[in-house]
Amino acid sequence: MKREGILKGRLWVLTENGKLFSDIDTDMIYHNAHLAVTDIDQMGQYAFGNLEGYKDFSVEARSGDLVLAGDNFGSGSSRQHAVDCFKALGVQAVIARSFGAIYKRNAINSGFPIIELPGLPDELFKQFDQAELNLEGGTLNVWDNRYQGNPMSAVARDIYLAGGLFQYAERM
Repeated sequence: MKREGILKGRLWVLTENGKLFSDIDTDMIYHNAHLAVTDIDQMGQYAFGNLEGYKDFSVEARSGDLVLAGDNFGSGSSRQHAVDCFKALGVQAVIARSFGAIYKRNAINSGFPIIELPGLPDELFKQFDQAELNLEGGTLNVWDNRYQGNPMSAVARDIYLAGGLFQYAERM
């Protein structure tokens, strides 16, 4: 995957009852029944397998997709699989109003981009809209609309560009 500051892709809009889906925990992202899987390439098939309405995500997702959700994405355990399953599928980033603290740290350490957009509206997005995500600026562009969020920190950006925390440390 080419590492750059602008990501373009198809937007997976996770909704529940007409609003962006909030409080998606790590068990919904990657069920604990599959924790024995240690090969990252195999983890993708279980992504959202425990999230009602999105159990076919792993089959329908395409490399280059972006995921959009509501508040508190990735709450719960320190399950690294919940980050790695997206990487296995080629998902470029997750965008949400907010993230669980442990999920956020795991994503950064893995070099997987996440962007917080606290003021994200619920109803303006359609499944598979084409989107552009600016990691350094923290902006999401969909159609002619621009949504301002929190840019990646300098350290998170450097870890992302290096390919993960271990690769970043090797460069230091």
